[in-house]
Amino acid sequence: MAHSDHYLPLYDKSGNFYAVLLSAELWSRFSHRLEPMIRGMLEDMEPQERPEPLHEWDEFKQYWDFKYPYEARVECGNCGAQAEDWTTDPVRPFTLRSAQIGGLAVFQCRACGATVRKKHFKDHVCFEYTLHACGSR
Repeated sequence: MAHSDHYLPLYDKSGNFYAVLLSAELWSRFSHRLEPMIRGMLEDMEPQERPEPLHEWDEFKQYWDFKYPYEARVECGNCGAQAEDWTTDPVRPFTLRSAQIGGLAVFQCRACGATVRKKHFKDHVCFEYTLHACGSR
């Protein structure tokens, strides 16, 4: 393959630079180094916080049918952060990412960036966490 087949600048109809197209071969050789940099740049370019889907949490509470009382406690198994009620904690150690009426609530720990899953089963609750590679959040 010629050099231009691996790296191709793209321009819009007015001649303005628009993007770069990389071949799959070039990407496979350098993606392990480029992806962390690209993620970091995207975090700088894009809004850091998307709105919490509080309507999903409200719907989850509305359809509560578990055998134990409702509680808004969240804890991170990675760094130990916790809140007795994440909705009213002034420090706000967790950000809600999603909530489903079936019992799964997903949070992001603001201290370490881990994804925290609070799983509500009919007779108990359990927490799981995932720490993201490359420090991405």
